[in-house]
Amino acid sequence: MILQIGCFVFSIKSRIKCLAEAISSLYGDYELADDSFIDFHVDLNVVNDVSRLFFRKKAVFLSDGFAPFDPLPYQHAPALIEWGMNWCVSSQINTFLIIHAAVVEKHGYAVVMPAPPGSGKSTLTASLVQEGWRLLSDELTLVDLQTGSASPFPRPISLKNESIDLIRCRYPKAVFGPLSSDTVKGSVCHVQPPTASVEMQHQSSPIGWVVFPKYQQGVEAELLNIGKAETVMELADNSFNYSILATTGFNVLTDIVDQADCYRFRYSRLDDAIAAFENLAYSKK
Repeated sequence: MILQIGCFVFSIKSRIKCLAEAISSLYGDYELADDSFIDFHVDLNVVNDVSRLFFRKKAVFLSDGFAPFDPLPYQHAPALIEWGMNWCVSSQINTFLIIHAAVVEKHGYAVVMPAPPGSGKSTLTASLVQEGWRLLSDELTLVDLQTGSASPFPRPISLKNESIDLIRCRYPKAVFGPLSSDTVKGSVCHVQPPTASVEMQHQSSPIGWVVFPKYQQGVEAELLNIGKAETVMELADNSFNYSILATTGFNVLTDIVDQADCYRFRYSRLDDAIAAFENLAYSKK
């Protein structure tokens, strides 16, 4: 299968049944591309693990024949393909400034949300997307080096552990892929992006806000302004290729921050978080 995802074309090959089912359910809205120009050739193959004196099927991710990860249990293939596709872009592309951050858009402006694991970033992203925000990416913010806009790379949103049931119960119409249990990250499941986000995957967005979210049990929702210099430093720390891009990366990053409103955001209730982001969106309307 050859898929157009944002500005990249992926050729995906595999004979793993659970992976085929995951791609069918999660990528059904995406454009099928031809083979005239392919950015990434990826394969998920089955290998036999003969350790401990018995056979176990494992899945191995290959990009142009190279395996960046150790093989994982066969049933983790749906999660492995998503992690592998992130690796392809974050490790090989320098035509964008790439920040490890979710990015969503409403009323023509994008909010970039960098956060470490456990901060509730993906749970918040999934909720905002189900509430009408456009998904540009759950993991990788691609910043155009010429315009400073966020370029879409909309892919299924990764949820872990308790967040899976939380989003499933809150949004029963959301489409989920298969569950991968007992991974290094615990239980992992992906949520299909809304059709509208996929249909707009060639439409970039100016960045209106940089928000560092943090889920903290029992706290009241609070947006706190932070300084521009502090924001630049934290974005640089969360970038995959800031140092490679050198002066270009610095100039792009400072331009983004100059034009964006910058905040830390802590919350404990999704309803409060959604309301706070709606207020941000309407401030630019």
